[in-house]
Parts: sequence; C-alpha cells; structure tokens
Amino acid sequence: MNAQTAGQPGVRRSGADRDDGPMSQAARLLTPAGEELLGLLSGIDVTPDLALRLGAELRDRYPADLVAAALTQQALRVAAKEKFSRAGEMYFTRNGLEQASGEQVAAHSARRFAGLPLVADLCCGIGGDLTALAAATQRVLAVDTVCSNLQFATRNAAVYGAFGRVSPVCADVRDLRLAGIPAAFIDPARRAGGHRLRTGDSQPPLSWCVALADQVKRVCIKAAPGLAHALIPAGWEAEFVAVGRNLKEALLWSPAFAATPRRATVLPGGADAVGSHTLIASSAVLPPVLVRDPGEYLFDPNPAVTRAGLVAELAHDLGAWQLDPMIAFLSMDRPARTPFARTLRVVASLPWREREVAAKLRELGVGTADIRRRGLAGDVQQIHRRLGLRGDKNATIVLTRRNDRPWGLICEPVNTAVVP
Repeated sequence: MNAQTAGQPGVRRSGADRDDGPMSQAARLLTPAGEELLGLLSGIDVTPDLALRLGAELRDRYPADLVAAALTQQALRVAAKEKFSRAGEMYFTRNGLEQASGEQVAAHSARRFAGLPLVADLCCGIGGDLTALAAATQRVLAVDTVCSNLQFATRNAAVYGAFGRVSPVCADVRDLRLAGIPAAFIDPARRAGGHRLRTGDSQPPLSWCVALADQVKRVCIKAAPGLAHALIPAGWEAEFVAVGRNLKEALLWSPAFAATPRRATVLPGGADAVGSHTLIASSAVLPPVLVRDPGEYLFDPNPAVTRAGLVAELAHDLGAWQLDPMIAFLSMDRPARTPFARTLRVVASLPWREREVAAKLRELGVGTADIRRRGLAGDVQQIHRRLGLRGDKNATIVLTRRNDRPWGLICEPVNTAVVP
C-alpha cells in the first residue's frame, strides 16, 4: 500500500488538504465544552424562534461562536432523524447531510463489499456510507478534502461501533495512488460553492470516477438518480435504489462487481423495514409488451423500475400489458402482489374530457382525490379545482394516454396484503 494511505487512525493531511477556517465547526464542537453544550440541547427541536431565545441564554455561559455552532448542529440532528436512527449522537454539516446516503441505503450498498480487508471511501463527507462500510469490512480508508468532514465522519463511524476500523486521510482523492486497494466507493460532490451542480456533473467528474477502475478493480460510484443512461459506461451495472416509492440514488458498479446491466432495488419503507427486492434486466431479448385497453387493475411501477428501464421485465413477470407503448402504466384483469408497483383497481375508464370525468366523479360520490399525471400536460392543482369534487369517497385519478389518446382512469387502492 502507498505510504499516503497507511498508518494509524487519526486525520492525516496531504499537501492538497484544506479546512474550513482556523477554528472549524468540528474543532469547536468536538471539545469538552462543545459536547457539554450539545448534551444540554439533546432532544430539543430547535426552531428559529427557540434558537433566538436559547442563544441569548446560553451566550452567558458559552462563547457565542460555540453556541451558534451547537444550535445549528442540534437542528441538523433533528433533520437527520429521517436518515439515521442514531442521529442524536452524530455530527453533520448541512451539505454533508443533504448528500449523505441514509442508513438503510448505505447498508444495502455496503453488502457487496462485505468481508473485504480494505475499502477506500473516497469523498466520504460526514460518513453516511462510511458507517455502513466500516461495519461490513475489516478496515476503511476514509478520504475527503475537508479535514473537519473527516473528524465528523470518524466520530459518526464510532457511533455505529466502528471505532478503530477507519483510517482518515485529508486529501484530494485525485492526488492519491490507490493501486493495491481491493475496492473503492466514491460519492463525488454534487454541490459546489453552495449550489447544486447539474445532474450528471460532479467533482471529481464522472469520467475520473470511472477511470478509477483502472487502478482499483472493484469500484462503486454513487450518482444522482436522474443520471442520463447515456453516461453509464459499457460493462458497468446501473442500480437504481428506492426506499418505498422514493427514488434515492443511482449506484454504478464496475465490471468486477457487475452482475447485470441494469437493476432496480426497492427497500421497504418504515423504521423497522428489513430486506430488499431486486428486479434485473433480462438476459434474453423480450418480446414487445402488448398494448391494450385498460383492464380491471392498474399497476403503477416503482420509480426505480422506470429509471432502470425495466418496465418490460415487470410486465412479463406479471403477465401485464401497457396502455400506451411510451408510458409505464401496466394493466391486468386480476390483482397481483408485487413490491415493484402500486396496485389500483379501476373503477371507471374513459377518454379524458374534464366535464365528462367530473360528472362521473360526482356520480361516484368522490370528494377527495389524488391526481397522478403521466404523458399529459396540465397543472394538477388547476385540474383538481376545475373538477369540483363533492362527496365522501376517496379516489386516485390517473391522467394518461391510451394509444396516444388522452385517457382518464378513476381508481381505488388495493390492499395487497389480501391479494392471493
């Protein structure tokens, strides 16, 4: 291993390092006074009004810059509860929390690295993925250009029981020689100067991340889920990951990792959810999916399935057909249980003409509705207002196309727990 990457845990600096000032946020908070102050704020939801009041009180006992840093940190901890079960013990930056993988998603991607003796976590930020990688492997080399990020990352890994298995190096990843390291995970920055970069842009750029596979055989690149398919290199696997129906990220796996060209992974939502469901690209050429009129049931594919381009695979697995060759909605005359789509029962199916649809909704007694639009233009809120819903029933109104004609479906959800 290169000398730059060896040594005992503890933040090490290369010639390319940088920090966020002579007294960084991490340096202020990771002191006895900082930890004492965060302990006082533990469990408090710091609203703007409360922050003003608490700030005035606490500045009598603590330095003003420490009070400001601690109040910001506590607000970030509250916000981070959606991503991390141990957020109340962790340390965050605003940009770091926004880009960090949630606990469930990080644990999923770390499984492919399980058992490896060493993994490099490049551009590790505050350590969202680092915590999972350190739990799954023997040792992780954590690299980031901001030294305070590394201080937070190593502390966060320790919160998850990985103390002593992380070797932090403060450096630009492009300045390191990584040959000889078995595997690398890289989450390139998608924000610069406080602004979000265009989808597909990052620092380091995607081209550099892909070329990393020339040095390290096994590479995983975390990317925005809206990444254009044309940017995915040949021989790499593109995995699109959703938690429930929320599409979270894309993972690009180098040829040494790749098992299929495209994969859709759905992780169950909820605090106690475990397991995952995976749909992969067919190794055979599939016949075209039939296009027919709507049946008794409508299937709305998970966003991970549509982004992975696996609607045809799902249709063939279910025995379903499409309403339009360019739109992902599927249909059948029987219900089915699948983690890859929401199942709706079709109550009414008719050409999309607002007056006729509104009359049908009044006939059905629909007073509240969730409008889902795919393949048709229009402002959903204005359409909702013009329909003039009245009644005590709920429905899902689907605006779509049927063989390139505007079409409307009035649906109700199906309890898949009772579907045979």
